[in-house]
Amino acid sequence: MFPSIEPSETGNTGLFWLISTYGYALFYASNLISEGSDLLMLIPSLAGLVGGTVLPLLGAIPDGAIMLFSGLGDIDTAQETLSVGVGALAGSTIMLLTVPWFLSVNAGRVSFVAKHGKKTLNYHGKPKLKPELKDGSGIQLTSEIKHGAVIMMATLIPYLLIQIPASLIGRSDEAELAAKEKWYALIAFFICVTGFVSYLYIQVKMSGNGEDQGTRVAVMKKLISTGDVSLSSALSDAICCAASEEEKKGMEHAVRYYQSMSKHYETGSNFEIPHDVKNLLGELLVDLFRKYDIDRSGNLDKVETNALLIDLHEVVPMAEIDATFTKYDTDNDGTINYDEFMSAIYGIIMRRFHRKKLDTLAGEPKNLESISKDDSYMVDEEPSEEEEMPHEFKQLTPAEQKKAILLRSFSMLTMGTAIVLIFSDPMVDVLSEVAVRTNIPPFYVSFILSPMASNASEVIASMYYASKKTRKTISVSLNALEGAASMNNTFCLAIFMGLIYFRGLAWEYTAETISIVVVQLIVGFMVLRSDVMTVTDASIILSLFPLSILFIATMEALGFD
Repeated sequence: MFPSIEPSETGNTGLFWLISTYGYALFYASNLISEGSDLLMLIPSLAGLVGGTVLPLLGAIPDGAIMLFSGLGDIDTAQETLSVGVGALAGSTIMLLTVPWFLSVNAGRVSFVAKHGKKTLNYHGKPKLKPELKDGSGIQLTSEIKHGAVIMMATLIPYLLIQIPASLIGRSDEAELAAKEKWYALIAFFICVTGFVSYLYIQVKMSGNGEDQGTRVAVMKKLISTGDVSLSSALSDAICCAASEEEKKGMEHAVRYYQSMSKHYETGSNFEIPHDVKNLLGELLVDLFRKYDIDRSGNLDKVETNALLIDLHEVVPMAEIDATFTKYDTDNDGTINYDEFMSAIYGIIMRRFHRKKLDTLAGEPKNLESISKDDSYMVDEEPSEEEEMPHEFKQLTPAEQKKAILLRSFSMLTMGTAIVLIFSDPMVDVLSEVAVRTNIPPFYVSFILSPMASNASEVIASMYYASKKTRKTISVSLNALEGAASMNNTFCLAIFMGLIYFRGLAWEYTAETISIVVVQLIVGFMVLRSDVMTVTDASIILSLFPLSILFIATMEALGFD
């Protein structure tokens, strides 16, 4: 199976090339999985399933694959290579809860302000707050973050189910130890699977109750800001629902409906935005509105509105913007306020949607460039130099964009998963060879290097969300890290318990287990003890990463396995 290069047959330069290549492949694969999952979050009908089950499961695949292949080799060497998997498990869990946790708190911190005689965090004012370090700074620990911490600590139980019996059994040779631990491993395996299913159920239930709305909004904002989708495509599932119901009533009825609605959104300004769409639209637009409201007047002029629409990857000609201001600028001062702006954006999206549906039903699909100059959608003489949305989405209707999003998402998920499965096995061999040549135990090599390849995308994503400096985005950021730890405690640990039971291997990782459990308990208790977390608190959490390595080395030096 590709790749087939044997690490033991290469020189040091070749080994470095292999670990760099395989590491980048796993990093690229984890990015594909992450971005593909994000795209699925744009579809409300799938968001509950995706956010509750697909995202956690796919996020654990890179780590899980390394752990699985670490115990699938030749039975004579499987116990040794299993150390690579344990290193990946410990390194991934501890790293995610320390390094990106600190980086996220640092990126998302806001200043303390005095309120009613005590300090509170300043989450008001400008969207991008600059902390005043002289008064201290930190983040708000929301109920979602605290809930995630409780779940994370509850999923530590399987470690105790295998570690306590292993400690009581005492020192034995590996074969005898494996035989005595076998049934404890099977019990822990079933507990891990039960915990994994329970975790997914809780996530789906939370999504069904709308508690993952912050995550979905944050994902939409990210995809719009990176140009992967336009505002229209982000809202496509919501605005297509009513239209699809009308089409079921027959072609003639649908044509009359689209003609009526197109005229309604073109001439009227008193239409009502559906409650759920209005909430979502408000979440997506409020920060951009503030960004372009440079003078903080609470209004935007035509130039600012056009620039904002470009950021949303909506190709709107100036003639249409002029017509929009004619309807909404009631005092003729050349500006519109936030409520008028939101109605205008919704009107533009809905008008274009119904016009394109009419074109499609008539069998003559049009694009913006082909519409005559006496049409209300006249295009500017000079094309914008600003970045536009991807070509494959730009001329599609929202319904077509939805299909394109699904196709792209599944393609990315399939490719990412395939790359992980191809490169995880050789990555284990490379890490083992690095350990041999450096005379460093495989555990430590994997502890440091594996997370860099398999978890880099999660680190980047958590920092991105945290940098938005709002309660919701910091919740998304830290919840993702807690969720990753919970998945390691259930899904990934189940793989280890399965290997121990089915392959007759021994669990002899006392120091590593204690380190994993203690770090998670410390982080969990620090989250639960207060409603805020300062940068100093986050620095203490960061120090747990090197301290955990020192702790494991000390324990092993004292004779603990």
